[in-house]
Amino acid sequence: MVKKLYNNPKPQQWDANKLSKGRIADYKPFNFVDGEGVRSSIYVSGCLFNCQGCYNKIVQDFNYGIPYTQELEDQIIADLAHDYVQGLTLLGGEPFLNTPILLPLVKRVRETYGKTKDIWSWSGYYYEELLAESPDKLALLAEVDVLVDGRFDISKRDLNLRFRGSSNQRIIDMNKTRANNNQLVLWQDGQYDNLP
Repeated sequence: MVKKLYNNPKPQQWDANKLSKGRIADYKPFNFVDGEGVRSSIYVSGCLFNCQGCYNKIVQDFNYGIPYTQELEDQIIADLAHDYVQGLTLLGGEPFLNTPILLPLVKRVRETYGKTKDIWSWSGYYYEELLAESPDKLALLAEVDVLVDGRFDISKRDLNLRFRGSSNQRIIDMNKTRANNNQLVLWQDGQYDNLP
């Protein structure tokens, strides 16, 4: 059976509470590639975008991986306690289709660390699409400091891009965007493709 490619989902077409199976593909406590600084990264299972050339295709399956547990959540909170860990990264799969596990996690991160740890998220949704989404997705977006948005487009793939796979994807500074009345503000004022 061929999975349908969803380029333009309708607002609220996908209900995370029905789709998410509460599973993760991986957890990497200390890595350097999923955003700025040392990060604790959780890769959730399940995505419906089915982008051509997806680098993590196996994780599109909501049943892939292992169950998310309280023990794992406790470990993530403990790993974030290290001074050298800058924050948490949400990847997948599609984080915004896994709000039943990620919302409680990010709320606990905020309760424990406030804004001393940042939260990055990748998403196949574009920011403008998320603004028209369900309350659970908006609640998760409200906790994110940096959003890398948009579907991977193999025709725009560029291996020299920082934190992105294709040039249509954007790195959005969500704190500045919220302060700007939800008008999009790019991270590092859009100068994020200049490699150090």
